[in-house]
Formats: sequence, C-alpha cells, structure tokens
Amino acid sequence: MSKNRSMANAVALLLVLLTTLSVRPDAKAELFDGQTIYVPAYSHIYSGNRERPFLLTVTLSIRNIDPNYAITLTRVDYYETQGKRLKTFVDNAIHLSPLESLRYVIPEKDKTGGSGANFIVEWKSDKPVNAPIIETIMIGAQSQQGVSFTSRGQEIVPSKK
Repeated sequence: MSKNRSMANAVALLLVLLTTLSVRPDAKAELFDGQTIYVPAYSHIYSGNRERPFLLTVTLSIRNIDPNYAITLTRVDYYETQGKRLKTFVDNAIHLSPLESLRYVIPEKDKTGGSGANFIVEWKSDKPVNAPIIETIMIGAQSQQGVSFTSRGQEIVPSKK
C-alpha cells in the first residue's frame, strides 16, 4: 500500500469518526419550574478595518412554548457591556399564557448597550413546563447593506454574594 493511499485511508477514517462523534443523541426533554436566562445582545457590531460601529435594533423575544401551562416573568433587565444595568422592563410579574410570546425592543438609535449588551430573564411556573425559548434578534441596515442575526439565551445559576 502506498504512503499516499494509507494517508487517504487515515483521513477518511478520521472523518468518519468525527462525523460519528459529532452526532449526539437527542437531548432528553426536561420540564422546569423556573430558570434564570442570560441572553447575549448586540446594540452594535464593528465593521471594516477601522472598526466602525454598525448600529442594530435589538428585539428580545420570549416565547412560552408550553402548550398547556402559563409561565410568569419575574425579571427582565437589560445590561451594557461593562455589566451596568440600563433598564428594568418588569416591575410587576407578567403572566404568559400557553404559547404566548412577548417582545422588548431596544431601538437602533440606543447604542448604550454596546457590543457586549445582554438581558437577564427570570421566569417561574406553578407546574413543570417546557422551558421557554428566549432569544434576541439583531437587525440593521446602512447604505444598502443589511445585517441580521439571532442569539439564543442560556440558563445560568445565579451565584451567591
């Protein structure tokens, strides 16, 4: 067997192994009675060699995907890049019925959040439910150029002070 053929076989085997290892079994569906979610957001990103800010409108979307039970939002806060809270959206708990969605918008002209902006969302439920989908959608357009992307929230465990 030639050296090139052995190398090709080794590469093919490696690709098969990597493909096999990258296929994960479906995650086991879990039900929750509450979570704290960190959601990345970007009020602007940078473009070009001069790192020119590209301003974006940020939409925080909270979707109760449980078909049978409501959830309650107890906290929706918006933070800037250095971690300073900029805005509190929930003064009193907000009830989201089964399959109901809610959104909060940070306008394009509001660039106080920066490229490291984020939301903290806390929710709870009286019954174990499917965890809501909580994500941000960023969109902007400048001089015939458009940008849009999403960022999904991630559960965090608040540390004790």
